Amino acid sequence: MIRLSPFHNMISFFQGENMKVAVLISGRGSNLKAILDAEKTHLLGQAKVIIVVSNNSKAKGIEIAKSYGKKTISLEANNFKTKEAYEKELEGIIQNHGIDLIVLAGFMRILSPNFINKFKNKIINIHPSLLPSFPGLKAQKQALDFGARISGCTVHFVNEQIDAGPIILQEAVDIAEDDSEFSLSEKILKEEHRLLPLSIKMISEDKVKIEHNKVRIVK
Repeated sequence: MIRLSPFHNMISFFQGENMKVAVLISGRGSNLKAILDAEKTHLLGQAKVIIVVSNNSKAKGIEIAKSYGKKTISLEANNFKTKEAYEKELEGIIQNHGIDLIVLAGFMRILSPNFINKFKNKIINIHPSLLPSFPGLKAQKQALDFGARISGCTVHFVNEQIDAGPIILQEAVDIAEDDSEFSLSEKILKEEHRLLPLSIKMISEDKVKIEHNKVRIVK
């Protein structure tokens, strides 16, 4: 069966199967766990996590993935001579598993424009701020240092700029006067755990369209 893809100007050949997802991680894997919990409780729509790839062989998220019966691959950059060689290996893994959507869930490695363009509108990321405010690293600290009263999280498609792709979903979080970087991070993380699985679900159900570099949600 051929059906319109959730990705703009593309067609997917799912043949009645689930949308195949690869999750890329680097650390503790809390967002990964939220995704896998959603899948287990049938809250991930037509999406199914096929593989979890980590650029850190000691990441706790690897054990989480294994506990859910998911295939894992450790792909450390220091085992490759160049970034191009690293991404060529990653590209092969994605293609060999027939992946439809790549989810960056705390993946602490910047992908090259070449890689991103090969999977255009097929990569999403979760960021701990209300983009376009506070992109890049330490977004929670940026918000606190700026004296912001509200922060939050954003799920967006990945493009060639850092944290600048079309926004899928956002959720706001109030910043208290006594919030620390840790307490604010924890408040935001709770919303991340809800928003990221929901975004995957919506994409799998063809409810996310990109038009003129903006996301339109089909209700």
